[in-house]
Amino acid sequence: MKALVLLLALILAAGWLPAQTLVSGTIRDGKGHPIRGASITVKDTYDGATSDSLGHFSFQSAEKGDHLLTVTNIGYNPLEQPITLNGSPIDLRLVLKEQLSELKAVTITAGSFTAGDAKRGAVLSSLDVATTAGSNADITAALKTLPGAQQVGEQEGLFVRGGAGYEAKQYIDGTLVNNPYYSSVPDIAQRGRFSPFLFKGTVFSTGGYSALYGQALSSVVLLESIDLPEKSEVDASISPILAGVGTQQLSKDKQSSWGVSYNYTNVDLYFHAVKQVPDYFEVPQYHNADANFRIKTKNGGIIKYYTTFSYNNLGLRRQDWDSLNTNDAFAITNHNWYNNLSWREYLNNGWKMDLGTSYSTNLDNISQQVQNLQNQPLDYPDSVFWMNYKNFGVNQRQDLSQAKVVFDKKLGTLSAIRFGTEYSYAYNYQKYHTVEYNIDTLYKFHDNFNAAFVESDIFLTNELAAKVGVRYEHSSIIDKSDIAPRVSLAYRTGADAQVSLAYGIFYQKPENSQLFFTPNLGFTKATHYIINYQKMTKDRIFRIEAYYKQYQDLIKTVPVNYFFSSFNNTGTGYAKGFELFWRDKKSIKNFDYWISYSYLDTKRNYLNYTEQLMPSFAATHTASIVMKRFFTKIRSGVNLTYSFATGRPYYNFILDSTNKYYLAESGKTKDYNSLNFSAEYVPSFSNPKAKTFVVWFASVSNVLGYNAVYGYNFSYSGLYKQAITPPATRFYFVGCFISWGVDRSQDAINNNL
Repeated sequence: MKALVLLLALILAAGWLPAQTLVSGTIRDGKGHPIRGASITVKDTYDGATSDSLGHFSFQSAEKGDHLLTVTNIGYNPLEQPITLNGSPIDLRLVLKEQLSELKAVTITAGSFTAGDAKRGAVLSSLDVATTAGSNADITAALKTLPGAQQVGEQEGLFVRGGAGYEAKQYIDGTLVNNPYYSSVPDIAQRGRFSPFLFKGTVFSTGGYSALYGQALSSVVLLESIDLPEKSEVDASISPILAGVGTQQLSKDKQSSWGVSYNYTNVDLYFHAVKQVPDYFEVPQYHNADANFRIKTKNGGIIKYYTTFSYNNLGLRRQDWDSLNTNDAFAITNHNWYNNLSWREYLNNGWKMDLGTSYSTNLDNISQQVQNLQNQPLDYPDSVFWMNYKNFGVNQRQDLSQAKVVFDKKLGTLSAIRFGTEYSYAYNYQKYHTVEYNIDTLYKFHDNFNAAFVESDIFLTNELAAKVGVRYEHSSIIDKSDIAPRVSLAYRTGADAQVSLAYGIFYQKPENSQLFFTPNLGFTKATHYIINYQKMTKDRIFRIEAYYKQYQDLIKTVPVNYFFSSFNNTGTGYAKGFELFWRDKKSIKNFDYWISYSYLDTKRNYLNYTEQLMPSFAATHTASIVMKRFFTKIRSGVNLTYSFATGRPYYNFILDSTNKYYLAESGKTKDYNSLNFSAEYVPSFSNPKAKTFVVWFASVSNVLGYNAVYGYNFSYSGLYKQAITPPATRFYFVGCFISWGVDRSQDAINNNL
C-alpha cells in the first residue's frame, strides 16, 4: 500500500515539473572538421554542454520561449544562434569561423625573402649576413647566395632573374637609396655602403613586390633600420686594412638615443702583401662617418634620423686592349652624403602614419688617360681617332630629394588598407672633357617624379589571404605616366605549408646616361607572373618557385656615329625559370646550412644587341651551398660558402660603315666556382662589471684559387680580346671587433646555434 502511494505521489509531482527541451547537435569548422571542447550555453542561464571529440553536444533545458544559444571556443569567433525552447527536441548543425590571428595567418611569400623578421620566419638575419663566408659583411654579397641572384663579379649591384644590376633598387625606411654602392670602377665590383647591423629587417624581393615601391623592373631590397639600442655602448674595430670607432648612447628613460661613428680604410699594406693585377698608382682609401638619433613618441611611434658621409679615391692602370704597348690609367674621387628622416606614428581608431624624407648627393671626379709603358700620357694622330677619345675627364653629380607619406588603417583583426603618395626631385649633371681636343660637353637634367598608390591586405581566413594594389607614377623628364596593378594570393595547404601567387606590372625610367642624350624616352616595362610553394618551421625552410617575366619598351641604342648614340624604346625580352631553397638548422646540432639553386632562361634585344640574345650578365644554372658550424666549448664558429654558375655569354658588337651593329664574335665564359671560408672566435671575460664583447674574425675568399673569367673586352678591330678577371685570386681579411658597455657574447653564440 505504501509503495502504491509513493508511486502516485511521484507521478503527480512529475506533472507539476516544467517540460524539458532536448538541445543537441554538432560543432564544426569552416572545413567541416569537428571542434572539440567548444562551450555551448543558453545565454543568461546555466544550461549548456561541451562538445566531444566528434563535435557532438547534448543537454536539456527547462527554459521556455525565445533564447540565444552561444558557442565559444579558443581560436574561433563566438557564435550566437536564436532558438525557441518549447519542449520539442532541437537538433543543430553549427559552424564556427576561425579567428584571424597574426601568428596563424598565412603570409604572402611569392617573390619575396624576408630576413630579420622572426614573426614572418627569418631567412637571413644581420648576423647571417656578417657570418656568410665570402660576404665580408656586405648585404648584396650575402643575398647572392639566395635563389634568383646571379654571380656577377665585375660590376656592383644585384642581377636578379634576367635583370641588369640597375633594375634592382634599395630602400631604407621606405625611401629610395640613389647610390647604394661605392662608385663604379671598370671591371671591378664595388661593395655596398651600409652595414647590415644598421637594420633590423631585410626583405629581398625577386619580383612581385608591393605597390608602395616602384621604379625597379626586377627586384627591390627593403631595409628597415633598428629602433633604440638595447644599452649604451662604445664600439671599435681594427684590422690591417681598417680602423673604426663609434658609440650608441641610450637615454636613462630609454625613450631616445643618439650615435656617431667613423671608419677609415687603407689597403696599402694589404696590396703590398697580396699583389693585385691592376697597378694601383693611387691606393684606395675610404673615409666614412655617420650619425643618428632616435626618439620614441608618446603613442608608441618613433622618429629616426640617419646620416652618413663618405669620401674615397683610387687610381689604377691596366693594359689597354687596343695596344699591347699602352696602359689605361683610371682614377676616381668620390664624395657621397646621405640623409634619411622617418616618423612612424600610431593614430586613433586603428590608423598608422609613416612619413619619410631623404636627401643624397653624390659627386664623382673621373679621369681616364692612355699612357705608354713608362706611364707617360700619349696622344694619337687622327688616323686612330678612337684612341684619342680614351683621354677624357668626367665630373658628375647626382642629387635626389624625396618625401613619402603612407597611411595604414586596420580593417578588423588583420585586414588593412594603406595608401599614400611620394614625390622626388632628381638633379643630374655631367661635364665630359675631351683632353685631346680640349672640348667640354655639358649634360644635365632635372626630374620631378610623382607617385600615388593604394593597397589592401585581405584576410578571408587564416588559410587564405590576398594583397591587391595599384600604383600611379609620372616623370617630368620623359613627360610620361604609368599605372601599375599588383595582385598576390596565398593559401595554406597544410601545417606550416602554403602556396602563393603573384602578378604585377613594373615600370622604370631609363638610365641617366640615356636621358642625357634622349630625354623623350618612355618607361621600360616588365610584367611578372610568380607561383611558389613554401614550408617553413622554426628551424627549417623549403621553398620552390617558378616565374615568367615579359619585358617591353626596353632601351635600344641607335648609333649616330662611333662616339654618339640616341635611344628608343623598341627593345623586348623575357625571363623564365624556377628556383629551390632549403635551409636546415635542426638535423645536426650546432650546424646550420642552406642550399639554393636557380635555373634561368632569358633573352633580350636591347641596347646594341642585334637580336634577342641571352644577356652577358646571365647564367643558366646558379647554385650556392652555405654551411655554418659553431663550437660552443671553444666559443668559435667556422663558415663555408661554395658558389657555382655555368658560363655566361659574351659578345663583340661592331659598328659597320652604315652605322649599324653586327655580331662579330660570341661565346661563353668558363663555369664559375668559388669556395669561401670564414671563422670567428668569441672569447669570454671573467669581470661582469666590465661588460665587453669581443669578436675575432678571419676570412679567405676563393680558397682554392679558381681563376674566374667574367667576360671579355674587345679591341676596336675585334682581333684581340682581353679577359675580365678579379684584381686578385684571393681576398684575405682578419680583424677584431670590440664593444664596451654591453656583453653580446652569449647572444652571438645563441644566434649561431
